Amino acid sequence: MPGRLSGKKNSVKINFKCTRRVSIRGTPKEWNSLDIRGLQRTSLIDFPGEICATLFTGGCNLRCCYCYNKDLVFNPDTLPFFSQGEIMSFLQKRSSLLDGICLTGGEPTLQKALLPFLTAVKELGLKVKLDTNGTRPAVLRRLLEKEVLDYVAVDLKGPWQKYPLITGKNIDVRVLKETIALLKDGSLQHEFRTTVVPGILGVEDLLIISKTIEGSPKYVLQQFQPHPNLIDSSLCSTQPYSLETIQQAALRCRQYVQSVELRGF
Repeated sequence: MPGRLSGKKNSVKINFKCTRRVSIRGTPKEWNSLDIRGLQRTSLIDFPGEICATLFTGGCNLRCCYCYNKDLVFNPDTLPFFSQGEIMSFLQKRSSLLDGICLTGGEPTLQKALLPFLTAVKELGLKVKLDTNGTRPAVLRRLLEKEVLDYVAVDLKGPWQKYPLITGKNIDVRVLKETIALLKDGSLQHEFRTTVVPGILGVEDLLIISKTIEGSPKYVLQQFQPHPNLIDSSLCSTQPYSLETIQQAALRCRQYVQSVELRGF
């Protein structure tokens, strides 16, 4: 899971000579709608097997109770803004040091300038990992068709009946099922992942989710991290599951998926 934002803007110098020209498609209006509110210059964990820069987009269509990037969801305008010029200049300068980017949020598929931005990133020779909540399959389908993605991670919050409790929204589960089918029926590297929150999700819930994605190459169980900045502050005192409990859950989930990975335990 990408790190929490600190609210402090990393300095990005743009006074350098770039040897590679990148044609940025899309209208100026589209580019102005690209809302990047955080930049982690280097990450060894956000993109499996790759060295990446992690970009955080502002805004989200869900209100997950355990989300620890509350400001990205409710108050993105209070966070530092990175213009498309700053981001592209940074990536051009670092393109020989990075394997790719991880675009996370918030919810990146809400961004109108997503396709032209990722097209420009690909022209730099960088790989792209997209983190998404899976609620906008039409956007994902277009990105897949344009071949601007190299890896997709979908956060599955829980069994369908628990989505209103966890996300604070009434989600049409058909869009989630469409996202799952898009990835399962394709050849792109992907993972489905769930943050395991005691009192909200139990072992049986994880089995239901793993059965929903039956046959998938990877299901990731992420440790819940109590933090003062959680959307639901009542969860701050919640004791995370022990490693042993989740290891046992992973063994049971393994009957439905090809591999189960534990992350953050």
